[in-house]
Amino acid sequence: MPTVNEMSFQFAGAAGTGCDSQGLSWSRSLTRAGLWVFSQFDFESRIRGGHIFYHIRVSADPIHCHTRGTHVLLAFDKFAVTERANDVLPGGAAIFDERYDIDESVFAGKDVLPLKAPLIEMATEIGGNRVMANTAAVGVLIGLTGFDPKIIERALWENFTKRYPGSRGEDLAKANVNVLGTAVELGQTRAGDFDFELQPKPGGDERILLNGNEAFAMGAIAGGCRFAAGYPMTPSSSILEYMAAHQEDYGIVFKHTEDEIAGILTAIGAAHVGARALAATSGGGFCLMTEGLGLAGMTETPIVVANVQRTGPSTGMPTRTEQGDLEFVIHASHGEFPRIVLAPGSLEECFEAGYRSFNLAEKYQTPVIVMSDLYQAFAIKSVPRSAFDFDAVKIDRGDLVSEADLDGWDHDTVYARHKVTESGISARALPGHPRSVHMTSGDEHTERGFITESSVVRKQQMDKRMRKEELARTDDMRAPERYGADDAEITLVGWGSTKGAIREAVDHLNAMGTSADSLHFADIWPVPDSAKDALESSGRLIAVEQNYAGQLSNVLRSATGIDTDERILKYDGQQIGPDDILKSIEAEVEASV
Repeated sequence: MPTVNEMSFQFAGAAGTGCDSQGLSWSRSLTRAGLWVFSQFDFESRIRGGHIFYHIRVSADPIHCHTRGTHVLLAFDKFAVTERANDVLPGGAAIFDERYDIDESVFAGKDVLPLKAPLIEMATEIGGNRVMANTAAVGVLIGLTGFDPKIIERALWENFTKRYPGSRGEDLAKANVNVLGTAVELGQTRAGDFDFELQPKPGGDERILLNGNEAFAMGAIAGGCRFAAGYPMTPSSSILEYMAAHQEDYGIVFKHTEDEIAGILTAIGAAHVGARALAATSGGGFCLMTEGLGLAGMTETPIVVANVQRTGPSTGMPTRTEQGDLEFVIHASHGEFPRIVLAPGSLEECFEAGYRSFNLAEKYQTPVIVMSDLYQAFAIKSVPRSAFDFDAVKIDRGDLVSEADLDGWDHDTVYARHKVTESGISARALPGHPRSVHMTSGDEHTERGFITESSVVRKQQMDKRMRKEELARTDDMRAPERYGADDAEITLVGWGSTKGAIREAVDHLNAMGTSADSLHFADIWPVPDSAKDALESSGRLIAVEQNYAGQLSNVLRSATGIDTDERILKYDGQQIGPDDILKSIEAEVEASV
C-alpha cells in the first residue's frame, strides 16, 4: 500500500451524530502524528438537526487552505451517504453502517470503495451505547489507512477523562477504546482494497492546532487587552468565549452585554480610563455599533472592534462566509473621522493583529477594526508553536502622559486633551490625576473638550483628527505582501482569508508554466502609500474576493486610480478554493483565444 503525500477526510451526518467532535479529535491526532492539517467545519444555522460535515485535509507538507473532494467519507447517517457520495474522489472509500438501506447506484460508475460495517452493532454490543458508532467508524478508517491507533486512543482517554473526571470518564474512555480496537481490526481486513496509507512523521509535538478567532484572542491578550465586551453573534462568539474563559488567568474584565450597542459603549468607557478594550461582533452587530464608533472617533478614544463577517444583508446566512463588509466598515458612522482597518489572512497574521491593533489604536487614538470572516474564524490549522512569539510582542501606548510627568507639571499648566498638534496626535492623560481632569464630548469641542459652535475651531479639530489618518498611511500601513514568481504575467490580488487559496493557486500556475504572483493586503485602510507602486509593478491584475462588488478593487481604484483587469468573485456562502481560482483563470484564457 503506497504512502501518499496528501489525503482528505469528511465526517458527515446530522447534528448530534458526532461529526464535529470526531473530526476535531481526528485533526488533533493527525497533528500529533507529525502531519499538517487544515480542517473546515460546515453546519446549518439551526438549534437542532440539519446536515453538517467536517472536512479534514492532511499533508506531509504545510498547507494553507481547504480543497474540494475527499478520499474517505465517514457517513454517520443514511442521508450523508447519498448527499456526499459525489464528494468522494476516484480511488476513495465511503464508510457507513450496514443497516442503512443504501441504493448502490449512488456509487455507480465511480471508483469508490463502499465499505459497509456493523458500526451501530459494535457500538452497542462492545461499548454499550450506539452513540459510539462514530468511534467505530474512526476505527475502520484507522485500519483502512494503516494509521497508528495508539494516537487516537490517547485522544479518547484525554477527551473523556477531562470532560468527566473520575470513574465515569475512565469507563467511557475504556469503552470507546474497546470499540475502536475491534473496528480497527475490521478496517484492516479491507486495507488491501484501498490505495492510500497514512504514516506518522516526527515533529508533531512541536505544533498546535487552532482557529483564527483563537489566534486573534491570544494576540489580544498578549497585547494587554484587559477588557472585552459584546453580545454573542456567529461567527464572532468564540472570541468572546475565549476572553471569558481566560479572564481570571490574565485579569480581564469580561462583559456579556445586552446588545451590541452596549458592547461598544462599555468598551469606549473602559478605554477612556486606560484599559485596552475590545468589542467583538459580526456584520449585523457592527451595524448597531456605528453610532458608538463615531463617538470613539470624535472623542479620540482608542478601541479595537473585531468584525467577523458572514453573509448579509440582514440575518443573511449566519453560518456561511463572505467578505461583504469592507466598504461599509471603511465608511461606517456618519461624518468623517480617521480609522484603521486590518484584515489578517492567516493564523500568524490573526495573532499579530490581536496585539498590533491595540498599539495602532493607542498611537493614533482612534478606532481600529480588525476584519475576519466565518471561514477563518472556524477553520482550524496546524502551525508550529514558534509561529506565535510572545516574547516579540511589544506594547506601544503612544503619547500617554505618565503620572510622574503629571506630577512634574507646573501648577499653572492646563491640560488640553484635544490640543492641536502638527501630527494630529494629542498627549493623552488618563482620568484620576488632579492635573489630568478634562472634558470631552461627542459634540464638536475645543482643545479642552468644551462643546463649541465655532466654525474656526471645527475646522481646526477636523484637520487635526484627519492628519492622524495621513500619518498612519505613511508610517504604519504595511505594503501588500508579494508571493510568487519574479516579473509575473499574472498577479492575484486579495485580502483576508483568501490568502491561503491564492497562494496555492499561484504555486499551481507556476508549476504549470504560467508565471504568477500575488499581492495580499492585510493593512487595508488607510490604503498604504506603497499600494500604487505595488499594483503598477505587477502583471495582469486579477482580484480574488468573497463578495459581489469586488470591494477591495473598488477601494484600491479610488485610492490609486488603478483598477484590476479581471475579478474572480464568489458570494454563494462557500469559501473560494485554489481550484475555483484556477478554473476561472482557465475560462478567461479560453474565452480570449
